[in-house]
Amino acid sequence: MTRPLTILACLAFAMPASADDALRETLERTYATWRNAMIRKDFNAWQRITAEHRVMEVRNRIVSEQRPFPASAFEIPAAPPALDGLRFLEVARNGRTAKASYFGRINFGVGGAPTENLLVLSFVQGNRGWQYDRADFVNLSALPEVRRELATGDLRYLRETPEIRPSGDVPPTPVAVPPAQYIAKVYVFCPGREVQVQVNRASRHRFTNAQEAELVIGGARDGRNEVQFSIRQLEEGPADKPMTIRVYLLSTIEGVMPVKAFEYLVREGEEPQPFGTRDFEVDAATAARIRGR
Repeated sequence: MTRPLTILACLAFAMPASADDALRETLERTYATWRNAMIRKDFNAWQRITAEHRVMEVRNRIVSEQRPFPASAFEIPAAPPALDGLRFLEVARNGRTAKASYFGRINFGVGGAPTENLLVLSFVQGNRGWQYDRADFVNLSALPEVRRELATGDLRYLRETPEIRPSGDVPPTPVAVPPAQYIAKVYVFCPGREVQVQVNRASRHRFTNAQEAELVIGGARDGRNEVQFSIRQLEEGPADKPMTIRVYLLSTIEGVMPVKAFEYLVREGEEPQPFGTRDFEVDAATAARIRGR
């Protein structure tokens, strides 16, 4: 019996790395390439290693803020953290999407002592292989039990949180928008409701029981601009609260206040329209206000 067991043991040591090990190595190499491209501000390398939909989303957001592309793609508030010193937790794949999770003292190089938190890197598989999509930093200061679990290798939080699992769906690549003539933001206050807004058929937004503002992709333009919206009452939300949808135009000149270009207002007790299409005009007088003239 001794000889067969010895042979089996040798075969076990000779087995190739698991698929998870191979995928982890590939994803970490992809992230390192992306991180180096960001640090070196190497646009060609960044474009090759970044998911196609993410490249276009970054480009559209930058030109919607009237900033130069691609130079502004590298203007980020903190350096991408290195994986050195972090504990690898797991790699998960679903079709053409994958996520790699890490725990430890994530250092963004902005000063202060890093605390132990969670970093989840997302990737998609494109025509050129695996490409980097985004990083999600989860601050565990408000989740001390999760922090303790991850520190001991308990991955329950990762397995039970849908947002941390790869979806299997690769987002479509957005259409390139022209540089914005006017920077615009859509603001929604919608207690107890879900509101979807589309501006100029290019910028889509969803707000749920929120008071938030989001950048309008493509901005506003001279002349007529279109706003489409839908409103849905949430089962658990109040039905009689006021709500509003607004579009503001922003100036790049210091001291010039935003201009409210559009508003749909529902007063307390009123019934909102479930759907609507409206427009607003950017005329010469409005343009002059934005330009501080």
